[in-house]
Amino acid sequence: MADRLHLPPDDGSSLQVRVAELRRHLLDWWERDGRHHIPWKLHRDGSRPGPGEPLAAYGIWVAEVMLQQTQLAVVLPYWHRWMAAFPALAALAAASEHDVLMLWQGLGYYARARRLHAGARHLVAGAQLSSAGDGDPWPRTLEGWMALPGIGRSTAGSILSSAFDRPFAILDGNAQRVLARLVAHPVPPKRELAGFWRLSETLLDPQRPRAFNQALMDLGAGVCTPRQPACGTCPWQPHCAAYAAGDPGRFPVKDTPPPVPFQVIGVGVVRNEQGQVLIDQRLPEGLLGGLWEFPGGKQEPGEAIEATIRRELREELAIEVTVGEELITLEHAYSHKRLRFVVHLCRWRSGEPQPLASQQVRWVAPEQLSSYPFPAANARIIAALQARIAAG
Repeated sequence: MADRLHLPPDDGSSLQVRVAELRRHLLDWWERDGRHHIPWKLHRDGSRPGPGEPLAAYGIWVAEVMLQQTQLAVVLPYWHRWMAAFPALAALAAASEHDVLMLWQGLGYYARARRLHAGARHLVAGAQLSSAGDGDPWPRTLEGWMALPGIGRSTAGSILSSAFDRPFAILDGNAQRVLARLVAHPVPPKRELAGFWRLSETLLDPQRPRAFNQALMDLGAGVCTPRQPACGTCPWQPHCAAYAAGDPGRFPVKDTPPPVPFQVIGVGVVRNEQGQVLIDQRLPEGLLGGLWEFPGGKQEPGEAIEATIRRELREELAIEVTVGEELITLEHAYSHKRLRFVVHLCRWRSGEPQPLASQQVRWVAPEQLSSYPFPAANARIIAALQARIAAG
Protein backbone atom coordinates (compact mmCIF):
# COMPACT_ATOMS: atom_id res chain seq x y z
CA MET A 1 0.00 0.00 0.00
CA ALA A 2 2.84 2.41 0.82
CA ASP A 3 4.09 2.05 -2.77
CA ARG A 4 0.92 3.83 -3.93
CA LEU A 5 1.63 6.89 -1.79
CA HIS A 6 2.49 9.38 -4.50
CA LEU A 7 1.43 12.73 -5.88
CA PRO A 8 -1.76 12.67 -7.96
CA PRO A 9 -1.34 13.16 -11.72
CA ASP A 10 -1.75 16.67 -13.06
CA ASP A 11 -1.93 17.32 -16.82
CA GLY A 12 0.81 14.81 -17.49
CA SER A 13 3.44 16.86 -15.64
CA SER A 14 6.54 15.06 -14.54
CA LEU A 15 7.06 14.44 -10.83
CA GLN A 16 10.09 16.73 -10.83
CA VAL A 17 8.08 19.64 -12.24
CA ARG A 18 5.19 18.97 -9.87
CA VAL A 19 7.51 18.96 -6.85
CA ALA A 20 9.14 22.21 -7.96
CA GLU A 21 5.71 23.84 -8.30
CA LEU A 22 4.60 22.62 -4.89
CA ARG A 23 7.74 23.96 -3.25
CA ARG A 24 7.47 27.33 -4.97
CA HIS A 25 3.77 27.79 -4.26
CA LEU A 26 4.18 26.86 -0.59
CA LEU A 27 7.19 29.10 -0.01
CA ASP A 28 5.61 32.04 -1.85
CA TRP A 29 2.53 31.68 0.35
CA TRP A 30 4.66 31.41 3.47
CA GLU A 31 6.59 34.59 2.70
CA ARG A 32 3.27 36.45 2.56
CA ASP A 33 1.18 34.69 5.20
CA GLY A 34 3.44 32.53 7.35
CA ARG A 35 4.25 32.92 11.03
CA HIS A 36 7.42 35.03 11.06
CA HIS A 37 7.44 36.13 14.69
CA ILE A 38 8.12 32.86 16.49
CA PRO A 39 10.98 33.92 18.79
CA TRP A 40 13.12 30.78 18.59
CA LYS A 41 13.06 30.98 14.78
CA LEU A 42 14.72 34.42 14.87
CA HIS A 43 18.04 35.89 15.92
CA ARG A 44 18.17 37.57 19.31
CA ASP A 45 17.76 40.97 17.66
CA GLY A 46 14.53 39.78 16.03
CA SER A 47 15.93 39.45 12.52
CA ARG A 48 15.22 36.46 10.31
CA PRO A 49 18.11 34.12 9.49
CA GLY A 50 19.39 33.90 5.96
CA PRO A 51 19.76 30.62 4.04
CA GLY A 52 22.26 28.36 5.78
CA GLU A 53 22.66 30.77 8.69
CA PRO A 54 22.49 28.96 12.05
CA LEU A 55 20.20 29.82 14.93
CA ALA A 56 20.62 29.05 18.65
CA ALA A 57 19.83 25.36 19.00
CA TYR A 58 19.03 25.50 22.71
CA GLY A 59 15.88 27.60 22.43
CA ILE A 60 14.69 25.59 19.44
CA TRP A 61 15.17 22.29 21.27
CA VAL A 62 13.24 23.56 24.31
CA ALA A 63 10.42 24.83 22.09
CA GLU A 64 10.19 21.63 20.06
CA VAL A 65 9.79 19.54 23.22
CA MET A 66 7.19 21.94 24.62
CA LEU A 67 5.27 21.79 21.34
CA GLN A 68 4.84 18.03 21.61
CA GLN A 69 1.13 17.68 22.48
CA THR A 70 0.74 21.46 22.98
CA GLN A 71 -0.22 24.35 20.68
CA LEU A 72 2.03 27.30 19.94
CA ALA A 73 -0.15 29.90 21.69
CA VAL A 74 -0.01 27.92 24.93
CA VAL A 75 3.73 27.27 24.66
CA LEU A 76 4.87 30.86 24.05
CA PRO A 77 4.62 32.24 27.63
CA TYR A 78 6.11 29.05 29.06
CA TRP A 79 9.02 29.26 26.64
CA HIS A 80 9.77 32.85 27.59
CA ARG A 81 9.69 32.03 31.32
CA TRP A 82 11.89 28.97 30.75
CA MET A 83 14.47 30.91 28.79
CA ALA A 84 14.56 33.60 31.49
CA ALA A 85 15.11 31.00 34.23
CA PHE A 86 17.45 28.70 32.26
CA PRO A 87 18.99 30.89 29.55
CA ALA A 88 21.61 28.35 28.47
CA LEU A 89 22.18 24.62 28.37
CA ALA A 90 24.56 24.70 31.34
CA ALA A 91 21.95 26.48 33.49
CA LEU A 92 19.36 23.81 32.75
CA ALA A 93 21.81 21.00 33.43
CA ALA A 94 22.71 22.53 36.80
CA ALA A 95 19.08 23.09 37.87
CA SER A 96 17.24 20.87 40.34
CA GLU A 97 14.36 18.72 39.19
CA HIS A 98 12.13 20.62 41.63
CA ASP A 99 12.86 23.94 39.89
CA VAL A 100 12.39 22.38 36.45
CA LEU A 101 8.99 20.93 37.34
CA MET A 102 7.88 24.14 39.04
CA LEU A 103 8.59 26.09 35.86
CA TRP A 104 6.72 23.48 33.77
CA GLN A 105 3.70 23.42 36.08
CA GLY A 106 0.45 23.76 34.13
CA LEU A 107 1.92 22.79 30.76
CA GLY A 108 1.10 19.10 31.23
CA TYR A 109 2.85 15.94 30.05
CA TYR A 110 5.53 16.49 32.67
CA ALA A 111 7.74 13.70 31.35
CA ARG A 112 8.79 16.22 28.70
CA ALA A 113 10.32 18.46 31.37
CA ARG A 114 12.20 15.58 32.93
CA ARG A 115 13.48 14.55 29.48
CA LEU A 116 14.72 18.06 28.75
CA HIS A 117 16.51 18.09 32.09
CA ALA A 118 18.08 14.68 31.48
CA GLY A 119 18.97 15.66 27.91
CA ALA A 120 20.76 18.79 29.10
CA ARG A 121 22.87 16.79 31.51
CA HIS A 122 23.61 14.26 28.78
CA LEU A 123 24.76 16.98 26.37
CA VAL A 124 26.87 18.75 28.98
CA ALA A 125 28.50 15.50 30.01
CA GLY A 126 29.35 14.70 26.40
CA ALA A 127 30.80 18.08 25.46
CA GLN A 128 33.70 20.20 26.63
CA LEU A 129 31.80 23.32 27.58
CA SER A 130 33.73 26.38 28.60
CA SER A 131 33.07 27.99 31.98
CA ALA A 132 30.76 30.44 30.20
CA GLY A 133 28.76 27.56 28.71
CA ASP A 134 29.47 28.67 25.15
CA GLY A 135 30.81 25.41 23.73
CA ASP A 136 29.02 23.54 20.96
CA PRO A 137 27.45 20.34 22.26
CA TRP A 138 24.73 20.23 19.60
CA PRO A 139 24.36 17.16 17.34
CA ARG A 140 24.30 17.60 13.57
CA THR A 141 22.73 14.22 12.77
CA LEU A 142 19.34 12.60 13.27
CA GLU A 143 20.97 9.85 15.29
CA GLY A 144 22.64 12.36 17.58
CA TRP A 145 19.37 14.09 18.42
CA MET A 146 17.38 10.88 18.68
CA ALA A 147 19.84 9.68 21.32
CA LEU A 148 18.35 12.30 23.65
CA PRO A 149 15.32 11.37 25.78
CA GLY A 150 11.97 12.01 24.10
CA ILE A 151 13.32 13.03 20.69
CA GLY A 152 11.86 11.17 17.72
CA ARG A 153 12.66 11.45 14.05
CA SER A 154 10.31 14.32 13.28
CA THR A 155 11.41 16.42 16.26
CA ALA A 156 15.05 15.75 15.38
CA GLY A 157 14.45 16.77 11.77
CA SER A 158 12.67 19.94 12.84
CA ILE A 159 15.51 20.94 15.17
CA LEU A 160 18.18 20.27 12.54
CA SER A 161 16.35 22.20 9.84
CA SER A 162 15.38 25.07 12.16
CA ALA A 163 18.73 25.52 13.89
CA PHE A 164 21.16 24.64 11.11
CA ASP A 165 19.05 24.82 7.91
CA ARG A 166 19.91 21.19 7.25
CA PRO A 167 17.77 19.19 4.75
CA PHE A 168 15.91 16.88 7.11
CA ALA A 169 12.19 16.24 6.63
CA ILE A 170 9.48 16.40 9.30
CA LEU A 171 6.30 14.41 9.82
CA ASP A 172 4.47 15.89 12.79
CA GLY A 173 0.69 15.90 13.07
CA ASN A 174 0.28 18.97 10.89
CA ALA A 175 2.52 17.55 8.15
CA GLN A 176 0.74 14.20 8.21
CA ARG A 177 -2.63 15.89 7.76
CA VAL A 178 -1.46 18.14 4.92
CA LEU A 179 0.23 15.30 3.04
CA ALA A 180 -2.66 12.88 3.56
CA ARG A 181 -5.00 15.44 1.99
CA LEU A 182 -2.58 16.31 -0.79
CA VAL A 183 -2.67 12.71 -2.05
CA ALA A 184 -6.12 11.76 -0.60
CA HIS A 185 -4.52 8.74 1.00
CA PRO A 186 -7.13 6.10 1.89
CA VAL A 187 -5.30 4.66 4.93
CA PRO A 188 -4.46 6.33 8.28
CA PRO A 189 -0.95 7.83 8.09
CA LYS A 190 0.24 6.01 11.20
CA ARG A 191 -0.24 2.71 9.36
CA GLU A 192 2.07 3.73 6.52
CA LEU A 193 4.62 6.08 8.03
CA ALA A 194 7.41 4.88 5.74
CA GLY A 195 5.49 6.07 2.69
CA PHE A 196 4.65 9.40 4.28
CA TRP A 197 8.29 9.90 5.22
CA ARG A 198 9.26 9.32 1.59
CA LEU A 199 6.70 11.84 0.43
CA SER A 200 7.86 14.43 2.96
CA GLU A 201 11.48 13.89 1.91
CA THR A 202 10.56 14.19 -1.77
CA LEU A 203 8.78 17.50 -1.27
CA LEU A 204 11.39 19.06 1.05
CA ASP A 205 13.25 21.91 -0.62
CA PRO A 206 16.94 21.06 -0.10
CA GLN A 207 17.93 24.68 -0.75
CA ARG A 208 15.57 26.12 1.87
CA PRO A 209 14.73 23.30 4.31
CA ARG A 210 14.21 25.58 7.32
CA ALA A 211 11.69 27.74 5.46
CA PHE A 212 9.98 24.78 3.81
CA ASN A 213 9.43 22.83 7.01
CA GLN A 214 8.14 25.90 8.81
CA ALA A 215 5.84 26.66 5.89
CA LEU A 216 4.50 23.10 5.98
CA MET A 217 3.78 23.42 9.71
CA ASP A 218 2.20 26.84 9.26
CA LEU A 219 0.00 25.52 6.46
CA GLY A 220 -1.30 22.76 8.69
CA ALA A 221 -1.74 25.01 11.72
CA GLY A 222 -3.53 27.89 10.00
CA VAL A 223 -5.07 26.71 6.71
CA CYS A 224 -5.23 22.92 6.40
CA THR A 225 -6.76 22.60 9.87
CA PRO A 226 -8.35 19.42 11.26
CA ARG A 227 -11.87 20.81 10.87
CA GLN A 228 -13.13 23.25 8.23
CA PRO A 229 -9.88 23.72 6.29
CA ALA A 230 -9.61 27.07 4.50
CA CYS A 231 -9.08 25.59 1.06
CA GLY A 232 -9.75 28.91 -0.66
CA THR A 233 -6.51 30.33 0.73
CA CYS A 234 -4.38 27.20 0.36
CA PRO A 235 -1.40 27.42 -2.01
CA TRP A 236 -1.68 23.70 -2.69
CA GLN A 237 -5.38 23.72 -3.57
CA PRO A 238 -4.79 23.19 -7.34
CA HIS A 239 -2.68 20.12 -6.55
CA CYS A 240 -4.77 18.68 -3.70
CA ALA A 241 -6.45 15.34 -4.40
CA ALA A 242 -8.69 15.63 -1.32
CA TYR A 243 -9.97 19.01 -2.53
CA ALA A 244 -10.55 17.59 -6.00
CA ALA A 245 -12.53 14.75 -4.42
CA GLY A 246 -14.82 17.36 -2.86
CA ASP A 247 -14.35 16.36 0.79
CA PRO A 248 -10.95 17.35 2.23
CA GLY A 249 -12.28 17.03 5.77
CA ARG A 250 -12.54 13.26 5.26
CA PHE A 251 -8.75 13.07 5.30
CA PRO A 252 -6.60 11.95 6.92
CA VAL A 253 -8.52 8.73 7.37
CA LYS A 254 -8.57 7.72 11.03
CA ASP A 255 -8.86 4.45 12.85
CA THR A 256 -11.81 4.12 15.23
CA PRO A 257 -10.38 5.17 18.59
CA PRO A 258 -10.66 2.71 21.46
CA PRO A 259 -13.01 3.68 24.30
CA VAL A 260 -11.35 5.91 26.88
CA PRO A 261 -11.45 4.27 30.33
CA PHE A 262 -13.06 6.15 33.20
CA GLN A 263 -11.92 5.89 36.80
CA VAL A 264 -13.02 7.40 40.10
CA ILE A 265 -10.18 8.43 42.39
CA GLY A 266 -10.66 8.98 46.10
CA VAL A 267 -8.37 11.69 47.45
CA GLY A 268 -7.68 12.59 51.06
CA VAL A 269 -6.62 16.07 52.16
CA VAL A 270 -5.15 14.98 55.47
CA ARG A 271 -4.47 17.54 58.20
CA ASN A 272 -2.80 17.13 61.57
CA GLU A 273 -3.40 18.99 64.82
CA GLN A 274 -1.09 21.80 63.73
CA GLY A 275 -3.18 22.34 60.58
CA GLN A 276 -0.48 21.04 58.25
CA VAL A 277 -1.42 19.11 55.11
CA LEU A 278 0.09 15.77 54.06
CA ILE A 279 1.43 15.52 50.49
CA ASP A 280 3.55 12.92 48.75
CA GLN A 281 5.85 12.99 45.73
CA ARG A 282 5.14 10.61 42.88
CA LEU A 283 7.76 8.13 41.74
CA PRO A 284 10.00 9.54 38.98
CA GLU A 285 8.63 7.43 36.13
CA GLY A 286 5.29 7.88 34.37
CA LEU A 287 3.24 10.76 33.03
CA LEU A 288 3.30 12.82 36.23
CA GLY A 289 6.51 11.46 37.72
CA GLY A 290 8.23 13.68 40.27
CA LEU A 291 5.19 15.85 40.98
CA TRP A 292 3.57 16.24 44.38
CA GLU A 293 -0.05 15.33 45.05
CA PHE A 294 -2.63 14.70 47.73
CA PRO A 295 -2.68 10.97 48.49
CA GLY A 296 -5.41 8.65 47.26
CA GLY A 297 -6.19 6.02 44.69
CA LYS A 298 -8.68 4.21 42.49
CA GLN A 299 -12.09 3.26 43.81
CA GLU A 300 -12.82 -0.46 43.67
CA PRO A 301 -16.19 -1.79 42.39
CA GLY A 302 -18.86 -1.52 45.06
CA GLU A 303 -16.61 0.42 47.43
CA ALA A 304 -17.77 3.61 49.14
CA ILE A 305 -15.48 6.52 48.39
CA GLU A 306 -14.75 7.04 52.08
CA ALA A 307 -13.59 3.44 52.30
CA THR A 308 -11.42 3.97 49.22
CA ILE A 309 -9.65 6.89 50.85
CA ARG A 310 -9.06 5.05 54.13
CA ARG A 311 -7.74 1.97 52.33
CA GLU A 312 -5.46 3.87 49.96
CA LEU A 313 -3.93 5.97 52.71
CA ARG A 314 -3.35 2.84 54.79
CA GLU A 315 -1.73 0.98 51.85
CA GLU A 316 0.34 3.86 50.47
CA LEU A 317 1.27 5.82 53.61
CA ALA A 318 0.70 3.39 56.53
CA ILE A 319 -1.58 5.86 58.33
CA GLU A 320 -5.09 5.78 59.72
CA VAL A 321 -7.43 8.70 59.10
CA THR A 322 -10.93 9.81 59.86
CA VAL A 323 -12.62 10.75 56.59
CA GLY A 324 -14.64 13.92 56.92
CA GLU A 325 -16.78 16.00 54.62
CA GLU A 326 -16.33 16.28 50.89
CA LEU A 327 -14.16 19.20 49.82
CA ILE A 328 -14.57 19.10 46.03
CA THR A 329 -15.33 16.76 43.13
CA LEU A 330 -13.70 17.44 39.79
CA GLU A 331 -13.06 15.68 36.51
CA HIS A 332 -9.89 15.71 34.46
CA ALA A 333 -9.22 14.18 31.05
CA TYR A 334 -5.90 12.82 29.88
CA SER A 335 -5.20 11.51 26.40
CA HIS A 336 -5.62 7.90 27.56
CA LYS A 337 -8.21 8.09 30.36
CA ARG A 338 -10.77 10.23 32.18
CA LEU A 339 -10.66 10.64 35.91
CA ARG A 340 -13.13 11.88 38.52
CA PHE A 341 -11.47 13.01 41.73
CA VAL A 342 -13.68 12.88 44.82
CA VAL A 343 -11.81 14.78 47.51
CA HIS A 344 -12.54 14.60 51.24
CA LEU A 345 -11.06 16.42 54.17
CA CYS A 346 -9.43 13.94 56.54
CA ARG A 347 -8.04 14.03 60.06
CA TRP A 348 -4.84 12.14 60.80
CA ARG A 349 -5.36 9.63 63.61
CA SER A 350 -2.26 7.41 63.85
CA GLY A 351 0.79 6.03 62.06
CA GLU A 352 3.94 7.80 60.95
CA PRO A 353 3.50 8.59 57.22
CA GLN A 354 5.79 6.43 55.07
CA PRO A 355 6.42 6.67 51.29
CA LEU A 356 5.39 3.09 50.52
CA ALA A 357 4.34 3.98 46.94
CA SER A 358 6.05 7.35 46.45
CA GLN A 359 9.42 9.07 46.69
CA GLN A 360 8.75 10.98 49.89
CA VAL A 361 5.99 12.40 52.07
CA ARG A 362 5.87 15.74 53.78
CA TRP A 363 3.69 17.75 56.17
CA VAL A 364 3.42 21.33 54.89
CA ALA A 365 1.49 24.42 55.88
CA PRO A 366 -1.38 25.17 53.48
CA GLU A 367 0.21 28.47 52.48
CA GLN A 368 3.37 26.60 51.42
CA LEU A 369 1.60 24.38 48.88
CA SER A 370 2.33 26.84 46.07
CA SER A 371 6.05 26.09 46.50
CA TYR A 372 5.58 22.53 45.20
CA PRO A 373 4.90 21.38 41.61
CA PHE A 374 1.46 19.73 41.44
CA PRO A 375 -0.50 18.25 38.52
CA ALA A 376 -3.09 20.58 37.04
CA ALA A 377 -6.06 18.89 38.72
CA ASN A 378 -4.54 19.45 42.16
CA ALA A 379 -4.54 23.22 41.66
CA ARG A 380 -8.34 23.23 42.05
CA ILE A 381 -8.06 21.10 45.17
CA ILE A 382 -5.58 23.57 46.67
CA ALA A 383 -7.86 26.49 45.79
CA ALA A 384 -10.85 24.75 47.41
CA LEU A 385 -8.82 23.98 50.54
CA GLN A 386 -7.60 27.56 50.88
CA ALA A 387 -11.11 28.87 50.37
CA ARG A 388 -12.40 26.52 53.09
CA ILE A 389 -9.65 27.64 55.48
CA ALA A 390 -10.35 31.32 54.72
CA ALA A 391 -14.04 30.74 55.48
CA GLY A 392 -13.11 29.25 58.84
